[in-house]
Amino acid sequence: MATREKNIWILILFILCGIVVGGLLGELASQVDFLWWLSYGDQFGISNPITLDLQVIQITFGLMFKINIASIIGMILSIFIYRKV
Repeated sequence: MATREKNIWILILFILCGIVVGGLLGELASQVDFLWWLSYGDQFGISNPITLDLQVIQITFGLMFKINIASIIGMILSIFIYRKV
């Protein structure tokens, strides 16, 4: 009987999809009166982007995370689904 090996990249993909879908649902839920709590969260990261000017090319670095309750629920569900698959 062949065994299936679980790949860490698939887990990371599942978690990222869960966070993105949960975040989108949380933003949509903020417009519904009894689901407002799903959009409760915070954002963190680099608020002012860092710019590297090399005269030939200009590169701007910035990263902002916006985490809400729905994205945390999505992450937990994606881990649960990954373990069942």
